[in-house]
Parts: sequence; C-alpha cells; structure tokens
Amino acid sequence: MIKFLLDTHALLWWLFDEPKLCSIARTQISHPQNEIYVSSASAWEIATKHRIGKMPEAKELLQNYQEILQQARFIGLPITTKHALRAGALPIKHRDPFDRMLMAQAELDNLAIITYDPEFNLKHLTIIPSPKINQQIKPE
Repeated sequence: MIKFLLDTHALLWWLFDEPKLCSIARTQISHPQNEIYVSSASAWEIATKHRIGKMPEAKELLQNYQEILQQARFIGLPITTKHALRAGALPIKHRDPFDRMLMAQAELDNLAIITYDPEFNLKHLTIIPSPKINQQIKPE
C-alpha cells in the first residue's frame, strides 16, 4: 500500500476525467490498495477560485464535495497547526499558500504527492509522476 496526496489539479483532472492526467497517476489513484488523500487546502483553493470566477464549473463539485470524495474513496486530510507552521517555514520561494500547504502535508505525513506542478521541488518529496513527465504537462 502506498499513501498519496493529490494536488488540486490532479484531483480536478481525476474527477472531471481530464486527459491531462497521465496513466501513471491514474493507475496509482485507482489501485484499490493505495490510500488517496485530499487536503482541506484543495477544498479551500477550489472554493476560492470558484468565488472569484476562475472556476465556474466547480459549482456542483462544491455543493457535493464530501459525497464526491467519499464515492471516489478519497480520504480527507485536515490542516493542523503543525502543517501550517511547516508551510510557512518551508525554505522555498514559492508563494502560493495552497501549494505550500500541500508540500508541508506531504512532507510531515510521509505522503507521495501526485502533482504536475514544477514548483513542488522539495528534494525529499516523492513526486508522481516524475518531474520529467511534469515538464511536459503543466496545470493551467
């Protein structure tokens, strides 16, 4: 069993069956013995982007968020004080608070992270798919 944390784009690509999600990620997410975690930061990010008009298609997802995650067998990962302190202290220049939180959670909870974001460059994080594939497919 492997424990994975989905970044927000990977979560959305899975839920909306977006072809940008590669077969490596799809295989890991769908493997019945793997545990797939979704951070509370992703709900916060989706709700924020929907509110400001960057993600109008997320309305139904937000209305049924908990049920959709349960149907997908995903496990919610709450944000703790420990996560927040680490996110703020990460020794990187990346300023996106959602990404920083996901990096901190992956690090502290020993989760491999499924992301295509090249900013997830902490050397001690396990990134799926590999950064080489991530350079070819970038989140919008």
